Formats: sequence, C-alpha cells, structure tokens
Amino acid sequence: MAKFKEAEQRKIKGIFVCKRCKAKQRTSPIKVVLKSVKCRSCGGKSFRALRKIKVSGK
Repeated sequence: MAKFKEAEQRKIKGIFVCKRCKAKQRTSPIKVVLKSVKCRSCGGKSFRALRKIKVSGK
C-alpha cells in the first residue's frame, strides 16, 4: 500500500499522549504548550507528541 501524506497527517497530527498515564488525546499544539488542556483520565497537564508508527515491510 502506498503512503499518502494526507492519511498520515490524519493519523498523527494533533494527537498527544499524557506523560503520566499514557492516554491519547486529540487537541491543538497551542493548547498543549499553554497547558490549558487536561488529561481525561488522570487530570495531568503534561503531554508529548505521538510518535510516528513504523510498519516493517516484509
């Protein structure tokens, strides 16, 4: 299968992971920098960007 830039952005862009409980949340990067968004499960305010998933081609 071919990789499309648009499909990759839909999967990865705007998704952040809570550093405390590893829960995923989709939000804007500006809100993460300003720490105005809270984690739904633990209430933490520190997030990191989602890593790009590498699929091995056999």
